Amino acid sequence: MTDFKLHDTDSAPEDSKPLLANSEKAFGMIPNLHAVFAEAPGILKAYQDIHELFVNSSFNKNEITVVWQTINVYHSCHYCVPAHTAIAKQMGADDAITEQIKAGDALNDQKLQALRLFTEAMLDKRGRVTDSDLQAFFDAGYNKRQVLEVILGIAQKTMSNYTNAVADTPVDEPFKKFS
Repeated sequence: MTDFKLHDTDSAPEDSKPLLANSEKAFGMIPNLHAVFAEAPGILKAYQDIHELFVNSSFNKNEITVVWQTINVYHSCHYCVPAHTAIAKQMGADDAITEQIKAGDALNDQKLQALRLFTEAMLDKRGRVTDSDLQAFFDAGYNKRQVLEVILGIAQKTMSNYTNAVADTPVDEPFKKFS
């Protein structure tokens, strides 16, 4: 594996420095994922922007958690599963969501389970979902906007999950207890 540097505001490329400062302000630290992203300012900026867009989508905190954790578990992301467990707790999302997704169990809420299954179908089929996949999603109460917002969540998590796999990003101390 290539050894990726964990940048801080001193070592980062100039264009990444203000982005890392934003991360530190938002999280009270520079998450190791952001420290790795800093090597390429474009991906750090894109990740921050997509993160902001996704958390401000039409999904509520439990739905956001379902999308994130479904993708993280699907990609076996050693970093994002614990990181988003901590973020879900901070957001006040239902703890059972992450536990059930990690265990491979059905979610207690049928609408959330439909979101999970649709997200998995999008990943399995690389976006080429069937009419019945879409209809099940719509029948659960979701709409076309939310189809596109699932894609937004997949874009965000693909950047982080792939980066963490390539860089073997160390899990930050505050997230380790959720590993």
